[in-house]
Amino acid sequence: MQAHRTDGDGWTLDNIPLQDVDLARVRDREDLFYLVAAASFIEIAAELYTANLVQTFADDAEVRGWLEAHWQVEEVRHGRALRAYVNHVWPDFDWPRAYAAFYADYSQHCTVEEFEPTHGLEMVARCVVETGTSTYYQALAAQTDEPVLAGIAARIRAEEIGHYKHFYRYFRKFSARQPTGRLAVLGALRRRLVEARQDDAECALRHVFAVRDGSADPARLHALRARLVRQMKQQYPVTMAARMLLKPLDLPSGVARVVEGPVARWTAWVLQR
Repeated sequence: MQAHRTDGDGWTLDNIPLQDVDLARVRDREDLFYLVAAASFIEIAAELYTANLVQTFADDAEVRGWLEAHWQVEEVRHGRALRAYVNHVWPDFDWPRAYAAFYADYSQHCTVEEFEPTHGLEMVARCVVETGTSTYYQALAAQTDEPVLAGIAARIRAEEIGHYKHFYRYFRKFSARQPTGRLAVLGALRRRLVEARQDDAECALRHVFAVRDGSADPARLHALRARLVRQMKQQYPVTMAARMLLKPLDLPSGVARVVEGPVARWTAWVLQR
């Protein structure tokens, strides 16, 4: 497996300098607690949906091998890095109990029956997921002035963009075998965007909130989510998201430039509602 990338400061997601965390800058940031804890749940749960993907692509050794040896390993590493940060900064939070409840809930909905009908369209769906994660971590990095958290988010973002590139390449591979029309691609993009908003993030936040707040009050949870959405929206890279989502449609460059703005606004509306 390829060595994990380091930046100028020398540390990696396997070797996070938690001793350097500036606790005064982050410990009282309830918003960052929820954003980081919820993300840690979704990333570590990669072991579940990797198994589903491997089952779906069992007939393709290249894709299956990359999923098992690279994508799953890196996604779980993201979750462990975020969990380590949560445990260090907010040690009173019962992460195992909240995650166990999340996993029991999430696993009921994360099944192969939810996948797209063809290999090519499922790779389109994966591109949507990686668009969402890479832009999420870019926005998260912009939310904090705590250097270690900003570094974690930036490193995860870089790997998520790498994942997007792999899924896009596999989409092209399958499309060469079985051509996929733009309307079918557009349908897959739309379905996965809506599902991502309704499922992963909301499920994770709900279970973090239940343990942290000691409450299942839907009104309070809704108010919390609305605050987080408003905050993230200020830094959300909508143009980047639009370009990543448009890429599988393979539009002529002139058309892509025209529709980029409307797609950016629609993407921001869907992902941040």
